[in-house]
Amino acid sequence: MARSGEVTSALLAIAREVTDDGALAALICRACVAGLDVDGAALSLLTASVARQTLHTTDATAELLEELQLTLNEGACIEAARTGSPVLVDDLRHPTELARWPAFTRAVLEQTPVRALLCLPLQWGSSNLGVLDLYRCEPGSLSDHQRGDALAAADTAALMMLTLRTDPGELDGHTASWLEPAVTNRAEIHQATGMVATQLGVDAADALARMRAHAFSHQRLLIDVSRDIVARRLDFTNERDS
Repeated sequence: MARSGEVTSALLAIAREVTDDGALAALICRACVAGLDVDGAALSLLTASVARQTLHTTDATAELLEELQLTLNEGACIEAARTGSPVLVDDLRHPTELARWPAFTRAVLEQTPVRALLCLPLQWGSSNLGVLDLYRCEPGSLSDHQRGDALAAADTAALMMLTLRTDPGELDGHTASWLEPAVTNRAEIHQATGMVATQLGVDAADALARMRAHAFSHQRLLIDVSRDIVARRLDFTNERDS
């Protein structure tokens, strides 16, 4: 995880009892606007797929940016979703950016006051869960400290969203923190993790990441996916190279 800072600390302070992903997305976006030198934010899930969901936009401009990228199927957010790498644009008026996404860039410059973008993938292992989009009305980049905080915040947001969707509520009778592993005292998850590790030839941490990503993308709970693995109704062998 990248360097933490004000925004990352604010995210980790969000109550684990939040059970609605739209509400969680709103808190994440607001924390970014409050703690970074940006003017607005949006959070979308499964951004590069037909199942794309925009969970929250902080304002009308952020909403329009999401709609333009979805309509035109190009832009910084789409690239971040496809590549799994951050896309940082200091000035949309630069000829490089105009050539990079011609339709999107022209539309943004004509229809919005946006001049800079920071599109950060919500990455978990090899799976991209979505994108955290941040925009500025003035060209220029964030400071090194704020950029590091933004990257760490995106990592944290990915874990929070994944945890909420695949392991909501309490773990084994106690309230968990966002960073607490989901495998505490859960024999089925431990067993399934070992089976997937063997199937894929990876370590336990990567196996659990694959299981979580599978649960997330299929809108299931981690425990239910684990039970299917243990019962041999689900085999990850075919996902070796995914």
